[in-house]
Amino acid sequence: MPDLTPNSVPPRQALLVQLWNENPIFRQVLGICSALAVTNLVFNTALMCAGLIWTTTMSGLAVSLLRNVIPQRIRIMVQVLIVAVFVIVVDIVFRAMFFEIHSQIAAYVGLIITNCIVLGRLEAFASKNRPLAAMADGLGAGLGYSMILLAVAVVRELLGFGTLLKGTAWEVAVLGPGSLVEGGLQTIGLSEPMAAAGLEWRNWTIMVMPPGAFFVLAIAVWTARAHSLRRQRAAEAEEASK
Repeated sequence: MPDLTPNSVPPRQALLVQLWNENPIFRQVLGICSALAVTNLVFNTALMCAGLIWTTTMSGLAVSLLRNVIPQRIRIMVQVLIVAVFVIVVDIVFRAMFFEIHSQIAAYVGLIITNCIVLGRLEAFASKNRPLAAMADGLGAGLGYSMILLAVAVVRELLGFGTLLKGTAWEVAVLGPGSLVEGGLQTIGLSEPMAAAGLEWRNWTIMVMPPGAFFVLAIAVWTARAHSLRRQRAAEAEEASK
């Protein structure tokens, strides 16, 4: 099979485009199932994001290296097998290093194999571009996706549990009794008056449930698209004034 890409996209451009302009969640609304499944805890989300970044980057490299020898009629099957290899590595590492957390997210780790973001970038980009560009594209897609998932996880864990990194040695109580916020209120003398007035923090149970992910994700997507639309209109107005 002849080389399909005599003019590869520059790696830097491939990386930056996926971070924002073609962000998998903001622009393409892909991979929403992960946003529902694992974003109620920040550390679990961070592990899933690390696994996804590894998979998108390395599978992009592998598919690009093999793009001229993979028969077109079975290319999707080969791509799935390549992704499965890297996901198995992720699963083994998580099982060995984070056994308790692995038992909670193991089912979702396996689903990375059929993640539409991973397979989409392999078919749309890695199979048509050179290795460095394919790696950069996969890295950008993974980082862009992870950026949103981590932001959603921070909001959900703060509102749902009042903590950050819950269940780890680095757990920090931010809201609620004995938290950083309560300590700050005590320092300025507002803790007791607020408690007497019934203004105490109560965790939002809905934020640890799947609907909470929908709400936070919808607000994030709306904010990002509104920002992009304002920038686009400003650019069009500037161009029209010239």
